[in-house]
Amino acid sequence: MKALPPSPELRRRQGWALSRAACLPILLLLNACGGSNGNQPVNLKGGLPVGAVLSLTGNANVYGQDQKIGLELAQAALKPGSPLPLQLRIEDGGSDEAGATSAFNLLIKGGSAALIGPTLSQQAFAADPIAQRRGVAVLAPSNTATGIPELGSFISRVSAQSSVIAPLSIAKALELHPQIKRAAVFYAQDDAYSTAETTIFQKALTEKGLKPITVQRTQLNDQDFLNQITAALQLKPDLVVLSLQAVDGGNLIRQLRELGYKGTIVVGNGMNTPNIYPICQRACDGILIAQAYSPELPSAANRAFVASYKAKQGGAIPPQLTAQAYAAYQVIAEAAARLNQQQPLQGKSLRQVRLLLNKEILSGSYDTPLGRISFSPAGEVQQESFFVAQVRMNTDGRSGRFALLN
Repeated sequence: MKALPPSPELRRRQGWALSRAACLPILLLLNACGGSNGNQPVNLKGGLPVGAVLSLTGNANVYGQDQKIGLELAQAALKPGSPLPLQLRIEDGGSDEAGATSAFNLLIKGGSAALIGPTLSQQAFAADPIAQRRGVAVLAPSNTATGIPELGSFISRVSAQSSVIAPLSIAKALELHPQIKRAAVFYAQDDAYSTAETTIFQKALTEKGLKPITVQRTQLNDQDFLNQITAALQLKPDLVVLSLQAVDGGNLIRQLRELGYKGTIVVGNGMNTPNIYPICQRACDGILIAQAYSPELPSAANRAFVASYKAKQGGAIPPQLTAQAYAAYQVIAEAAARLNQQQPLQGKSLRQVRLLLNKEILSGSYDTPLGRISFSPAGEVQQESFFVAQVRMNTDGRSGRFALLN
C-alpha cells in the first residue's frame, strides 16, 4: 500500500521540532535558521533593537498592561547612560496564537536582536518556534506552562514554571485549614497554561491524600459557570482549585460564592494580577495564590523597582507580572552591554549578534526585582525565593492586595 504524504500540519510541526543539537550547526555553518535579513549588519543607531510582544487587547490584556508598565519602567531606569541601550519596540500580540505569531514575524523581519514575550503560554507554543527557526533569542516574562524552554535553544524564561510554584499554595491551604478533605478542580481545557497547571495541581493534591472528587472543564471565553459549579457543589467540596485566566477565573469565583460556596479557594498563576479585583470583587477575599515575586524583598534592585512603580502608579504595589517584565528587559540589557564590552557588536551581522546575545543571556547572573536569577543550559530560570499570598480586599470591594503568608 502506497504511503500517504505527510499532511501540511505534520510538516509544520516537524519544522518546529529542530533540536538544539541540530539548529546550532545549521546556524553556524549553513545559515539556515536565520531570516532573510540575517546577513545585514546590525543597526545600532539608537540602541540595540529588541522587540516585545504583549497581550494589549483581548481577554489577556489585563496581563499585557501590567507587563507594559514593567518594560517602560525598566527602559526608564536602564537606558540612560548605558553604553549600549536597548531600542525597544512593543507590538500587540492580542490574546490568541495568530496575533502573537504575526507580531513575532513583524519584529524578526524588522531586525530585532531578541524578543520578550509573548504574554500567554498558549501563544508561546505557536510563536516561539518561529523565532527558534530564525535564530532569535526569546525571553518569556510570563510563560509558566511545562515545555516552554524545550521548544528550542533560543527559548528561555524569567517566569518560574508551574511545577515549582503551584504545589506551594496547596501546601499552604492545608497548613491553614487541616480539616480540608474534599477538593474540586476547575480548569480551561482549551488553554495550554491551564491544562499544564491543573495536572500539577492534581498531582500535588493526590500526594497530600486529596485525590480530586471532581474535575470540571471550562473554556477560555466562558462567562456562565452555573452547570460546572452546581455539579461540583453537589459533592460538597471544602477546597476549590482553579487553573484559569484572570477574566474567566474572576467570574467563576464570584459565581461560586454567589451560589453558596464558603470553603477555601486556591488559584493558579493566571490570576496573579490585581486586575482580578474588579472582576471577582468581594468574592476575591481570602483566595490563596503562590507567587514568584514579593514587593517586600529587601534587595536594592527590588527597592528601586518598587519605588519607581509607586511613583508611576500613585503609590500602588507592583504585581508579579510587572516585576517579571522588568526583569526580562533587565536581563537582555545587561547581557547586551556585557557582550558589547567583550566584542563590539558594530559591524557584526544581525545573525551573529542574535546568536551571541542568546549565549550571553544564558550564561549570566542577574540581580533583579525577583531576586538573583540565572538560567539552566536549557533556558529555565533558576530563582531562589517563592511565596504564598492571600488576597485581602478593601472595604470598597473593588481593590485589594496580595498579603504574604510566609
